[in-house]
Amino acid sequence: MAGLKTTPSDADVTAFLDAVPDARRRAEGHELRALIESTTGLTARLWGPSIVGFGDGSYTTTSGTHPWFLVGFSPRKAALTLYGVHSDDEGPDPRLGSLGPHSTGKGCLYLKRLDAVDREVLAELIREAAAG
Repeated sequence: MAGLKTTPSDADVTAFLDAVPDARRRAEGHELRALIESTTGLTARLWGPSIVGFGDGSYTTTSGTHPWFLVGFSPRKAALTLYGVHSDDEGPDPRLGSLGPHSTGKGCLYLKRLDAVDREVLAELIREAAAG
């Protein structure tokens, strides 16, 4: 069976973020990277072509257990997509109510504007996710 397509690379994270076409999303990407690094003490690493991941964890699929990051994000056109900071496994996280405008998907948290969310709540979610 095939493994995960999203794997860590040695590509330059700063160059990736500098190349984000939308100026606001590019700035948000740099800001979110700094927030995650300062909150967790973990270093950014590019995973696949478009995910900035932090830390080393694992992800289990039907084909086995694969390397994965603890927390990550992608500065996508429609929204900043955060991975690892949201899970509905134990029901909705009550802190999301005070985060600010967002939406959620399976394992993802979507932010349309980083400047519209409560940074303390976001940092708390990130810190908890990085702790495993």
